[in-house]
Amino acid sequence: MGLVASLVRHELRLLAGLLLWVARRRHGVGDGRAFGYARGQGAVMAGFVFVCAVETFTLSVLLRDWPAAHRVVLVLDLCTFVLVAGLYAAWTVRPHVLYDDALRVRQAAHVDLRIPLAAIAAIRQERRTTHEHADGELNLPVGSQTSVTLELTAPVPHLTLLGRRREVRVVRLHADDAAGLVQALTRDGGAPAAP
Repeated sequence: MGLVASLVRHELRLLAGLLLWVARRRHGVGDGRAFGYARGQGAVMAGFVFVCAVETFTLSVLLRDWPAAHRVVLVLDLCTFVLVAGLYAAWTVRPHVLYDDALRVRQAAHVDLRIPLAAIAAIRQERRTTHEHADGELNLPVGSQTSVTLELTAPVPHLTLLGRRREVRVVRLHADDAAGLVQALTRDGGAPAAP
């Protein structure tokens, strides 16, 4: 039941992101400073929507003699449109947020990790396009790349999408303004910028 509940929560977050996007609001920024990471993803998502539209049209032609199957596939295709739009909306309305005492690292509705500024040992602006899975590391690429690396003084607990707990000591993320994020973290958090 925990797996189903986690997936339902994730889908509800996507739908809530879609509503916030339509209302032109952001989630959880408050008095913090937001750092987006979705710039440039609009074309990719438009490509997904185009592929979904072609698939919907093609299947409607192929299933025209089977109205029951056509209706089922049409409903599934409409759900896919909503989820793709919700994913893009969640990227847009859930930015990384720098507060006075913590950095909130997010990726759409999948990841929401709060890192105390005191736990950041080193900050590096580095562009990486390959990310191998390793224990103690959390990689949050956008467009297959990350631009900021955070090394932590102690492990920070992270709950995965399916509810498993992991301890992370290195976080790699993407920010549209990576230099600004590194500068703000160095100034506000007091953590040294690594070369």
